[in-house]
Amino acid sequence: MRYLTDRKRAEGLGSAGQGTHHHWQMMVGSIGLVLLMPFFIFVFGMALGGTREEVIAFFSRPFPAVLTALTLFVAISHFKREAQEAVEDYVHGTTGKLLHMAVGALAWTTIAAGLFALVRLAL
Repeated sequence: MRYLTDRKRAEGLGSAGQGTHHHWQMMVGSIGLVLLMPFFIFVFGMALGGTREEVIAFFSRPFPAVLTALTLFVAISHFKREAQEAVEDYVHGTTGKLLHMAVGALAWTTIAAGLFALVRLAL
């Protein structure tokens, strides 16, 4: 049984071979978020409503700081992969390449800014 037409076989427009890898990345990220988010919501809720000094003291402890950093990294990385996949699917040419780079830059900038703020808060 042939899945490719003669035209697609001649043009090399078959499978790119990246679908399984992307699927597993998204599944691992999703499972990580399912495990991390309840703890993050609980930890963030405990700090919510406190004074500035109480929040700084709370996030100076290792568990809340590490959990927040890990949740930030996993969530933004998951967003980046999904947004880049949407750009690949719907935008083509030079605009698609520029948007692909912009999404990556936005994601890494957001991670860096969030970790910087957390480190400033924790130290």
